Amino acid sequence: MATNAKELQLARATATAILGIDTLWGGDVMNPSGIGRFIADSWFSDEPLPKAYQHPAAAKLRQSGGVAGKKIDVSAVDAYLEAVDIPAAIGELNAAAGNTGQLRGAYVQGLCECLGVMWDLVQERLGRGAAVPYERCVTASTGAAPTPSDPVAKRERIAELLARQGYRSATRAQLLAAVDAWRRERMVPKKSIAMLADACIAQFDAGSARHIVPCLPKALRDVPRANIQFLAIENAWFSGSMNYIGRARNRDGSPQYEATYEINAALEISVPEFMQLVSHEVVPGHVTNFAWIQALYARRKLGFEATVLTMNTRGAALSEGIANNAILMAFGVTEVDELPGVDLQLGTLLALLQDDAKNQSSFLTWERNWAQDKVRGVLRNEFLCSDERADKLSGAWGRHPLLGRMYLPAYRAGTVKVAALRRKHAPEKIIPALYGALGLVDLVTIDQVLGVGGSRGGSGRKR
Repeated sequence: MATNAKELQLARATATAILGIDTLWGGDVMNPSGIGRFIADSWFSDEPLPKAYQHPAAAKLRQSGGVAGKKIDVSAVDAYLEAVDIPAAIGELNAAAGNTGQLRGAYVQGLCECLGVMWDLVQERLGRGAAVPYERCVTASTGAAPTPSDPVAKRERIAELLARQGYRSATRAQLLAAVDAWRRERMVPKKSIAMLADACIAQFDAGSARHIVPCLPKALRDVPRANIQFLAIENAWFSGSMNYIGRARNRDGSPQYEATYEINAALEISVPEFMQLVSHEVVPGHVTNFAWIQALYARRKLGFEATVLTMNTRGAALSEGIANNAILMAFGVTEVDELPGVDLQLGTLLALLQDDAKNQSSFLTWERNWAQDKVRGVLRNEFLCSDERADKLSGAWGRHPLLGRMYLPAYRAGTVKVAALRRKHAPEKIIPALYGALGLVDLVTIDQVLGVGGSRGGSGRKR
């Protein structure tokens, strides 16, 4: 909600830079489906869409799939770039960050660093620039250099918990068979997804009201935390997509904070893993997180950049970390072993191990240059992924020229950081910081509001 010349300039540069990059990669932020959305996760400000979205060349480029597809319509790309100067917008945004205060400025500069990498990846795809180093991609989106995942501790704990329930294993192959058997016997019935989701949402919303909401400002306590509709989609390359809409208004003009969750109809998931998924995507994960950010923006506590939440950034890495720790927050605990019941502990561990697998898929594909079949085998046998997940994480996700290098590592990075911060800080301190009540932060700049040394600014939710 731009209120002065500087804010208006910042908002325009933000909108052009983010939606420009989004359009180049084939994204459409106004598409209600995750199949059409890509980098820009939301547009709920009521501000007019910029030229970067509305220009006729943008529609043609989105229709062609941008630079993400196997066959790039170079003429469509060039026509768009002739109309929209994306590097200039990123530079303008980076320059404006210096006038916004230390915390906000560092967030915006980190955003610019990530947008700069995404722009250079466009040039790489077009054959107009050098290959972007993998380390640069990961460091931009997570704030740290890439490292491989180590599944051993989680895998050993999973084996121990399975043995308690009669699924004994002495070898890796037996453990994988035990996990598969455990999943089969607890598989989510596809015809009952919506009903099961409603029950999970009610449970986690009640837990959030007890363990999270009291730590937040009173103005946020009555904001709807889970205004969501579950939808099934066929043949998606992701397991599910949370699509935060946020454009519906009540008669008084206040937001309704609405969202949808599209779940892959082919997803193989157990009920305990589904419970973790609901906490991750809905409450107190992504939908709750976005709703509170929108409420803070509506109350003029956050700037315009909070309304165009963006994948492949440190802000997205923090969001994934919040979502992966959401089930723990809903129960008021910090460790998986403190969750009630062996099944819920197993489901959560398997879900977290899958996000370790996302990082491993990225690392093996882009750092080690492994073939997809070899990566798939590692994800299946060492990270206990289902066949469906191992195939998609090693293929459509892992080998994607942007998501494979910038987004897949964000899940593990965010999860580890948020878990460590929750162990270190009391709920009344960490919860307002995580959910934006102390200012919009990312995986790096959150250290500033918590008084942690060593944070740095930048140099510049699909599952």
